[in-house]
Amino acid sequence: MASSLKNPDRTGWAFALPGTVLILTFIVIPFFFAFALSMTNQRLISPNPTEYVGLKNYRDLLGLAVVTLEPERDDSGAVVIDDDGEIVYPRLRTITRSDDYPQYRGMREWFRWQSGEDARIVIASDVVFMKALVNTLLFVLVVAPVQGGLALVLALLINQRLRGINIFRTIYFMPVVVSIVVVSLLWRFIYDGSDGLLNNVLSWITFGAFQPVDWLGNTETALGAIMAMSIWQAVGFHMVIWLSGLQTISPTLYEAAAIEGASKWQTFRYVTWPGLRHTAVLVLIVITMQAFALFAQIDVMTSGGPLDSTQTVVFQAVERGYGKQDISGGSTISVILFVIVLTISLIQRYLTREK
Repeated sequence: MASSLKNPDRTGWAFALPGTVLILTFIVIPFFFAFALSMTNQRLISPNPTEYVGLKNYRDLLGLAVVTLEPERDDSGAVVIDDDGEIVYPRLRTITRSDDYPQYRGMREWFRWQSGEDARIVIASDVVFMKALVNTLLFVLVVAPVQGGLALVLALLINQRLRGINIFRTIYFMPVVVSIVVVSLLWRFIYDGSDGLLNNVLSWITFGAFQPVDWLGNTETALGAIMAMSIWQAVGFHMVIWLSGLQTISPTLYEAAAIEGASKWQTFRYVTWPGLRHTAVLVLIVITMQAFALFAQIDVMTSGGPLDSTQTVVFQAVERGYGKQDISGGSTISVILFVIVLTISLIQRYLTREK
């Protein structure tokens, strides 16, 4: 008996083999291939031979620095003020194009803030990629908790033995089975700034007081509009996962809670939520992975605009790898994204581990 336990279960390995082969073929091997390409200057179509460039691609993407600009002063030493009452500073190019600061050459301004009379400016080697990285992280931070929480609420609502409840389950899940491209096209018409459904509904509700907004053409609303659409589209999928977790909780626990006189909130806190622990970990990880992979909505609805306000990491990887034929740049972005996702997954796993 002991010897049989030490030997691997051949049946188990046989079942695991197809999945292992697929993971190695489409995830592990491509990752190492992408990492190798990220260390070169490989382009999709180029007559020049491929050269090894080391970490140059990573420096070109992740290079950041903070420079300080002191205000210009007149002959008397007073700070120069323009016609709008703003302090006048030297042009940033006096630093980024100067031979005295070779480490800043080619970098551009990302954002700035005032520190007394001085201006602190964050400059980046690749401002567009930095915007894409921030937009992606912001998308994850907003969508993950909102989508997960809303899916849980829907699962609690439809986890009832009521007549016709399956109709609501179907309605909530229906957006998931529709192609994301079709959904994105539909919502692009809804968000239309001139005659979109959303503007018309808001105008009707406010009796014409609401002024139409170009939701996808405004830098302040474009990313938020895509967040709302993405939450609506995928909430049904996570609702089903929550629902499967709810149905694994023993009914005797709820009967015991009712006998003890527990309120609905106490029942949820001490019975339902502990029973959903493993489901919550799964939902959190799945939503996070899907949020980091944001691409189709951006490609169809905004193409990264307006003014790069909806750029994302995956969109940048595809745009550079295929749009600009910069395979090494796209591979570098893919490797960076892999490291970020892996790090966040490990952190999530650590925080939600069994204690």
